[in-house]
Amino acid sequence: MKGFFQILFISYLFLLISMQAFALDDQNDDIQSFLHRLFAARIQLLVDKQYQNVQPFYLPTEKLSKLAFEHEKNRTIYMNKWAHARKVKFVNSSGVIRITRIKNTGDTARVSVMQSLQLTYQYQGQEQHTMGVGTRHVLTLKKNNGKWHVLKEWYLDPLDENPGLIPSSKSLQSTDMEMVGSAPNQKWRMKYNREKAVQYADKYAGLANKTGSNQRYNQKYMDYSFQGGDCTNFTSQVLGDQEEGGGLPMRPEWKYKYNQGGNTAWVRTDSLKNFLIRSGYGTLIARGTYDQVAKPTKKFPNTALAELKPGDVIGYEMKGDIDHFSVVTAQDSKGYILVNSHTADRYHVPWDLGWDKNTKFLLFRIGE
Repeated sequence: MKGFFQILFISYLFLLISMQAFALDDQNDDIQSFLHRLFAARIQLLVDKQYQNVQPFYLPTEKLSKLAFEHEKNRTIYMNKWAHARKVKFVNSSGVIRITRIKNTGDTARVSVMQSLQLTYQYQGQEQHTMGVGTRHVLTLKKNNGKWHVLKEWYLDPLDENPGLIPSSKSLQSTDMEMVGSAPNQKWRMKYNREKAVQYADKYAGLANKTGSNQRYNQKYMDYSFQGGDCTNFTSQVLGDQEEGGGLPMRPEWKYKYNQGGNTAWVRTDSLKNFLIRSGYGTLIARGTYDQVAKPTKKFPNTALAELKPGDVIGYEMKGDIDHFSVVTAQDSKGYILVNSHTADRYHVPWDLGWDKNTKFLLFRIGE
């Protein structure tokens, strides 16, 4: 009999554990449903601007939750003001999410989410253009009155900018632009395969590209997204990968050791800028604000931007430091330059989207 009761007790414990696990899975299903509805509403918000459809996902009495909602509202305002300044209109938005982690503790949960967002804009009477943006999110959720809400959220948002600082295309005037050039070092002048560089930038644009390499980075290289950002590492890969990229040969001061990582010039923004100029791998065509690089000058009657080709590089300078790099990959129907980058992931995004009138843009011609 003792053995019978032991077996019965063990069976009872197993049943309790199974019921608890089932309940936890059921709660996780509820969380997943909430996350899909949340991101779907936020994706639509960028086009329809119906803030009342997104606000119920947040808790107005919680400060951090309120700030998270205001962030989504402000990015929508920025995006549409940028569109107005560039004489385009956002006509469609879509996206998918991948939930990578759920830690459920009952009335609160911590989740990690990857989002691939596609936004379509159109000039009047022109064909539509779709760009991609990929982001990684960490959210804390709280259950209130039996429903989940966003308590707080963190993500590196490439569309987070002050809508009051968008330079207007109408304000462009003919003023002097700061020109900086560098004489190429012929000893190290090498053939640059632009076509392969662009193909690489498209393939490994990560979450921003719906197709690409299964929305993944090139697994040969380390991901520096959580070590200050992966934009420079990605740009170096585009320029220097020998199998799929532009094929510029590595040098002692600019190299990547597989299974170890890249050296300073390979992964650091200011160091890559200096290397491009000193090595002759890149020529700095111009450096200036939006107004300065996007207008005709005596030296560049068609603007300095018109000198860029697919496979060239743009640096973004804030307060004297290079903050970001992107790779020129295409043009839209009006000839507006489009770029790819990492951290956050961008695919065929207008070159100035997410930057303001205080940003200085460094335009680099790569190779020949």
